[in-house]
Amino acid sequence: MDTDTEGAAGPATFDGLVAEIRGRMDSLSASHKKLAQRVLSDPEAVAFMTVSDLAGAVGVNEATVVRFANGLGLKGYPGLTRLCRARLQEQAQLLHRFDSLAHLAADGAGLLEQTVGLDQANIARTFARIDGVMWQSAVDRLARAPRVHVMGMRKCHAPAYLLSYLLGMLRENVVAINAGTGSLTDELRRVQPGDCFVAMSIHRYSLDTVRAAQWARQRGAHVIALTDTAVSPLATSSHDTFYIEASSASVLRSMTAFTSLVQAMTGAVAQILGHEVRPTLAEEEKLLDEFGVYADTPSE
Repeated sequence: MDTDTEGAAGPATFDGLVAEIRGRMDSLSASHKKLAQRVLSDPEAVAFMTVSDLAGAVGVNEATVVRFANGLGLKGYPGLTRLCRARLQEQAQLLHRFDSLAHLAADGAGLLEQTVGLDQANIARTFARIDGVMWQSAVDRLARAPRVHVMGMRKCHAPAYLLSYLLGMLRENVVAINAGTGSLTDELRRVQPGDCFVAMSIHRYSLDTVRAAQWARQRGAHVIALTDTAVSPLATSSHDTFYIEASSASVLRSMTAFTSLVQAMTGAVAQILGHEVRPTLAEEEKLLDEFGVYADTPSE
C-alpha cells in the first residue's frame, strides 16, 4: 500500500471501508491481507483493540498496522477503529435488548434457553446489518429478473430450497440448482445475462457455489449472496451481499436467521408483485386440489 495517503479522503463509513478493502484485496501484501481479513471478519473486536492488540492477534508488527490504516486513506489506526465503532453504534439500538440473551451460556442457562437467546440475537444482528438500498436492489431483481437461479449446498441447501419454493409460488421461472450427479455445468448453462443468481454458503464455503457465483457474474447475471462474513469468497463476486449470523449453542451452526431473511425477501417480492401474484396462487391451489395433495381435515 502507499503510505503517503494518510489524511486523504478515505472511506467515511464502515461499508465504505469494506468496499475499499475488497477493491484492494488482490494487491495487498501478505501481512496487510491478514489485517484486512481480521477487520472484515470481526470488526466488533477490532473496534476496541489497541494497535498492539491487533498486531499481536494477526502476527505482524505495530508499524504494519499503522501503514495498513494509512494506506486505506484513514487518519492512522484511530481512523480504522472509529469506523469499526461506528458499525457497532449503527446496530446498538436493535441489538441492545438481545445482549443478555446472547450471553445466557455464561449465566449457566440450559441448552434450550441458550438456543432461543442466540437465535433471537442472530436474527436481530442479521437484520441490523442490512443496507436499505441493497435490500431494494435485491428484492427488485428477485421479483423482475427474467429468471431466478438459487444455489445452496450442504447445510445451506435447506434455506436455498425454501427460497426457490416460495419464489416459485409468487412468480414463474425460478430454478433451484442442485448440482446433483454432475449436472452443475448443465444447470449453469441456462443462466443468461440479466438473470438473478442467488448463492448461499457459510464457512466452510462450498467450492461449487463459489465458482458458480463467479461464473454467473461473468455471464452477466445479477448475483445475490447470503453468507456469513465479508471475508467470504461469495462477497467478492456478488452485487448484493447479506451477512447471516449463525451462532449456536451447539457444534452445529444455526440456520434460523437464514430462514428469517428468506421469508422477509419473499414477503417483499410478494409486495412488489401485488395483484400479479393472485392468479399464480389461485392456479396453484386449483392444482393442489385436483391432485389431492393434502389430507382431508374435518370441517369446523
